[in-house]
Amino acid sequence: MSAWRWILLLIPGLLSAGEWSGFVELQGRHFPQQALNGDQSDRLLSVVAQPEYYQRWDQDKQSLLFVPFFRWDSADEERTHGDIRELIWIYAGDGWEARAGIGKVFWGVTEALHLVDVINQTDLVENPDGEQKLGQPMIKLSLERDWGILDLYALPGFRERTYPGEEGRLRTHPRVDKDKSGYESDREERPIDLALRWSHYIGDWDVGLAHFNGTSRDPLLTPDLNDQGEIVLTPFYEQMRQTSLDLQATKGDWLWKLEAIHRNSDSGSFNAATGGFEYTLVGIADTAMDLGVLGEYLYDDRQDEAETPFENDLFVGLRLTGNDVDGSELLAGVIKDLDDSGWMFNLEASRRIGNDWKVGAQAGLWSDIDEDDPLHNFHRDDYLEITISRYF
Repeated sequence: MSAWRWILLLIPGLLSAGEWSGFVELQGRHFPQQALNGDQSDRLLSVVAQPEYYQRWDQDKQSLLFVPFFRWDSADEERTHGDIRELIWIYAGDGWEARAGIGKVFWGVTEALHLVDVINQTDLVENPDGEQKLGQPMIKLSLERDWGILDLYALPGFRERTYPGEEGRLRTHPRVDKDKSGYESDREERPIDLALRWSHYIGDWDVGLAHFNGTSRDPLLTPDLNDQGEIVLTPFYEQMRQTSLDLQATKGDWLWKLEAIHRNSDSGSFNAATGGFEYTLVGIADTAMDLGVLGEYLYDDRQDEAETPFENDLFVGLRLTGNDVDGSELLAGVIKDLDDSGWMFNLEASRRIGNDWKVGAQAGLWSDIDEDDPLHNFHRDDYLEITISRYF
């Protein structure tokens, strides 16, 4: 009997031995202002399914995690998409761990912007904040020693960034055409990128040093004509080297945070940093609630030539944690451009209803954005988002 037939016979037994969880979600978005393009919709409805399968064996030394994802969107065909967020095998040895498959890795400590987080590609159709990521093929070896944890990565294969389609909101004008993507590497979507990271704690300090060598997850966008003669933006993915530092110090009710990078590519080299604090007021007004006050400064030494809009900006925010049985949370923040009058506001709130349901809300606003600012693409895209999730 062939190996593939053995695998097919074993799958039902493996799945029945594991644990299933996950959620389904209904999401609605409303945009009160008329879009810049008449093809764009003012109201969007979408449905998400994200099951999760987890199994352990071999005295818990080995495990398998499988997290597929699918979204259907009523207006944007590019936002109707599926992905394997994770499909990864894990082996835990004595002082070491190996992972192989499709995985997710998060690096970073700051709130407003994650400069050091370069392993996974951004799933930009999900949310303009860039927090949602696509699964990344990887082989990872972690070594745990007295002097810290050393993570080694081989990343075979590259994922292009997702972008809203012609009828979607929260997109550039002109829109991005992924069909015309270009690469500096001759291997295009089949590179083998490499990365390593050392992390350790020293007293009250958590320290991370990392280096990445491979295809940039942040494409350069250049104007071009598509096959219909329309002006579009075409992504070009450079090769880059990035060295990064992330720090977090816990000093009583204070958290001090820093992310700093140096990146080098054929288009040039630059330095960028985000740093600040979070101070927590515990038990405000004699209640169980905690209130966190956040402040961060965002810097990029390219200034006006930076691809990012955050080259000289200030972030201030509030984080309210209810510490109640329903897990009530609220985060509100403003990023102010210190070079002009522009600012953006974001609010996120969530609360569980019973054991299986959760309701969330998010609002995004942009105001007084200069025409030469990358955020000007969104100045008519203020939105309110409501989500209802059912967990299982």
